Amino acid sequence: MPDVLVVGAGPVGMLLASDLARRGIDVEVYERRPTPGAGSRAIGVHSPVLAALEPSGVTERLLAHAVRVRRGEARSDGRVLGVVRFEELSRRFPFVATLPQAKTEEVLADGAPEPLRGARVTALLPRDGGVRVRAAIAGRPIELNARIVVVATGSSGRDLAYRAGAVPSREYRDRYLMTDAATGPHRDDAVAVVHLDRRGVLESFPLPDGRRRFVAWDHPEASGDPVAQLARLRTALIARGEAAAAEHVEQATAFGVRRAVAPRLRNGRILVVGDAAHEVSPIGGQGLNLGLLDAATLAPLLESWVRSSVAPDEELRRWERERVASARTAAALATMNTSLGRPLPGPLDRARQVALRAMLAPGPGRLFAHAYAMGFDRSA
Repeated sequence: MPDVLVVGAGPVGMLLASDLARRGIDVEVYERRPTPGAGSRAIGVHSPVLAALEPSGVTERLLAHAVRVRRGEARSDGRVLGVVRFEELSRRFPFVATLPQAKTEEVLADGAPEPLRGARVTALLPRDGGVRVRAAIAGRPIELNARIVVVATGSSGRDLAYRAGAVPSREYRDRYLMTDAATGPHRDDAVAVVHLDRRGVLESFPLPDGRRRFVAWDHPEASGDPVAQLARLRTALIARGEAAAAEHVEQATAFGVRRAVAPRLRNGRILVVGDAAHEVSPIGGQGLNLGLLDAATLAPLLESWVRSSVAPDEELRRWERERVASARTAAALATMNTSLGRPLPGPLDRARQVALRAMLAPGPGRLFAHAYAMGFDRSA
């Protein structure tokens, strides 16, 4: 019987598993996917996460592969509306580290046990002194016991921990197209750029090796044909002066936006972290970081629990309160970012530009940078 069973081998689950393994805790990881996930996903690691992972050496390894983004700009039709200066924040790491999530996952998983893949957990049943786990491995049903179970599956495994309807969820109409493209030498180098105009938002973030991440608002009723999506993304890039990047775009990934924040993260010996507990809009890039902070702050509490055989109930209640409050704050900020990025007719677009100039002025701009870099997270 493992001390801790982690369900889900994404970045949050693997960070937790590697941290527990370094602490000498017997941990196993079950993952339903037969192979690691592929494709373009989260790229930014924020300052509070870098600070939380520094003692383990993970931060140093992440930064060895990352671009350090110290500044962001909001632009409209080529004009700069305002600047966000992360470099002016009073932080141990005054920047956003950007790198492909595949590399992030590789670094986070260092030292973790190899996940058992093709293992689909179907039920978690609380028992005295542990949790009875029902699963199917390559289609064969099994049962096992674990002292503690942490659900880190993403939204797909939320029903393992919550009854139907227990976690309110809101689906937004907004849709986006995303790609990572080679740009070669770029005028913005290590600057994050957010283009906001009447057509909606186009985000542009630097990545290592002369690449950039582009995310463009897409009409929710537009064709879902991959060829049509690729053409629309190229058009969005060209319209914002990114013609050279448009030539290198080979595919577009489409995604939507959903908001969900669970009111509780613990049921006895079952705990929930990451997107299984809270989903926020990826516009603003805080979802992954929320989950990583869930895991980083939970690991020492689980170590104490396993070693003493006594649940640190007060500390776990504090952890739960802080993580739920942080998720609600991030969800509210993400909703604001999503609203700001929608297309607007001329007069309203001009009003938005005026508002952004005011928001990003030197005084308010520091507050905006603080919020964007997860300065309001309770674990920051």
